Amino acid sequence: MKIGVFGAGAWGTALALAYCDDHDVTLWSWRDSEARELLTDGENRRYLPGVPLPASLRVTSTFEEAAIGADLHLIVTPLAGLRDAVRGLKQLAPGTPTLWACKGFEAETAHLPHEIVREELGDDAPCGALTGPSFAAEVARHMPTAITLASSREGFAEHWIHELHRPTLRLYANSDVVGAEVGGAVKNVMAVAAGISDGMGFGLNARAALITRGLAEMSRLGVALGAQPETFMGLAGMGDLILTCTGDLSRNRRVGLALAEGKSLEQILEDLGHVAEGVNTARVVGRLAARHAIEMPICEAVHAILFEGLDARGAVSELLARDPRSE
Repeated sequence: MKIGVFGAGAWGTALALAYCDDHDVTLWSWRDSEARELLTDGENRRYLPGVPLPASLRVTSTFEEAAIGADLHLIVTPLAGLRDAVRGLKQLAPGTPTLWACKGFEAETAHLPHEIVREELGDDAPCGALTGPSFAAEVARHMPTAITLASSREGFAEHWIHELHRPTLRLYANSDVVGAEVGGAVKNVMAVAAGISDGMGFGLNARAALITRGLAEMSRLGVALGAQPETFMGLAGMGDLILTCTGDLSRNRRVGLALAEGKSLEQILEDLGHVAEGVNTARVVGRLAARHAIEMPICEAVHAILFEGLDARGAVSELLARDPRSE
């Protein structure tokens, strides 16, 4: 099977590595210089240093080379690049099955990834979302991982979980695309909060409370947007939330840790060198919560810290000062 992977960041490179032993995989980078570096260095030094790229993996900066003739398109760009990628693939190879591994909400429209894809490809496109608890560095090193493939198209997810299953990368089918994507988006905001809490030295009890109440916020928003509540008890909800809030490889958690040190957001993102989707997602979640009259106090606090100058310790104090209530 020929697979075109679009996006040569950490996650795109990791997925290309996961499948290149058994399939004909082409990894596309939007920058010619980056593609040349991957070929010259034999590894992705910026995002996955120390992980060798096998000779069987093709690397290109020519979009057409990865798109035309592929049996599957796998889009692993930041969410901001999803719409352009889908438009390009529609022109070059219409009707090709497509998966995306982008998480978050589109900044301008507050759309989830599947809504972006639907606007560009239509309602009947063979497509789905890959999401769940998965650090790229571990997938690239073939460490055991389980993720969700969500699609509303009947039979699509069931077919592709068998095609893409690997001994160390297990896929589970799910028909609740909204739930899977809300989980993948909101958990990043919670990871920023968890990083702040841990960075302030509030302890493990506080982290457990934050994760648990964060799951409640995530579920409330998801259900308001049409998701199934049980989805948030699975890999795309609780699983991804726990990993991102507790794992030191989490970019969004590292943002929170740096905020607790008093660093500016601008400096944090410059030092990080990666996209931290939780920062952009925090803006959108606040709008959605207001639109649907949903209480999301943790997300509100993260937004205030990121964009309104609220002191991190003051934000925690405000959360703790909330009136007691039933769980």
